Amino acid sequence: MGIGDKHMFINALRHLFWVVPFAFIFSNVALADTEKNEMWPVLKEIYFENKTILTDADDWLILEAPTRAEDAATVPLTIESRRPQTAERYIKNIHIIIDDNPDPYSANFHLNPTMEHVDLTFRMRFQKYSTIRAIAEMNDGTLHMVSRFVKASGGCSAPVQKDPAAVKARMGKMQIRMREPEIGHEVPVQVLISHPNYNGLQFDQKTRGYFPAHYVKTMS
Repeated sequence: MGIGDKHMFINALRHLFWVVPFAFIFSNVALADTEKNEMWPVLKEIYFENKTILTDADDWLILEAPTRAEDAATVPLTIESRRPQTAERYIKNIHIIIDDNPDPYSANFHLNPTMEHVDLTFRMRFQKYSTIRAIAEMNDGTLHMVSRFVKASGGCSAPVQKDPAAVKARMGKMQIRMREPEIGHEVPVQVLISHPNYNGLQFDQKTRGYFPAHYVKTMS
């Protein structure tokens, strides 16, 4: 099953989950503030098949996420490694899954031993209250997970605030910020990319339609 097929399968499951009696929906409104993992068994099977995922990644990763986000369209997240990367033992990939987003598989960071210390800061959209998972894939193939529950909603379909023409004119412009390198010291690097990352859910007030999906897929 390809990634596209998997995403279609997930969306089909969501529609199935929505076809339930209204009485059941209203009786569970009080549970909206609590963490639920209804989708995770399905997502695990789709993205990782029958592989074992250990829930001990707190020994390897720190995942910082707000309990309640101020802006669901730009939720700040930080992933930091607790142990140094070595040629013998290192994090090869960090998979980011947001259970209840329209497209749950949100990012994959490819790493190598030259990154002695992993420290990543980025922002994500959340469509509804959801668990976010950072899954460390080690160089020996083992998987270790850490998760947090974030209260944020409407971020994936939040209206575009900027002029689309101005956004298009700046699209693709990049900037790298870093301080003067010092031998033997880590150098933080900030990469800025001007891109709206339209996901197909943002409503266009002028055309009364939706902005077509247009987002950054890969950055090396």
